[in-house]
Amino acid sequence: MKKDLHPEYKTCAVVCACGNKFETRSTVESMHLDICSKCHPFYTGKQKLVDTAGRVEKYLTKFKKTQQMKKGAPKAAAPQQDKTDDQAAQQAAE
Repeated sequence: MKKDLHPEYKTCAVVCACGNKFETRSTVESMHLDICSKCHPFYTGKQKLVDTAGRVEKYLTKFKKTQQMKKGAPKAAAPQQDKTDDQAAQQAAE
C-alpha cells in the first residue's frame, strides 16, 4: 500500500449564519454554513418566507386589481335573441 495516501482527518469548527457553532471532524479546519439544524425549517417547525425582489407584494397588488375589476365591472345584460322567421313575419303582417 502507498503511504500518505489519505488526507489528514482533524477537528473542524463549523459556524452557521444564525450564529450556531459546533465541532466535527473533517479534512478542512473550518466551515461556514448558510443554514444548520438549529435554524432549518424542517428541524425547527417554523417556516420563514423568503421574499426575493418583492414578488409577494407584486402578486398581492395584481390580485387586488383583479378583485377590484370584478367588483366594479357592470354585469353583462342578457343577450337579445334574434327574431325567428315566424316572429318577423307576424310583425310584418301587423
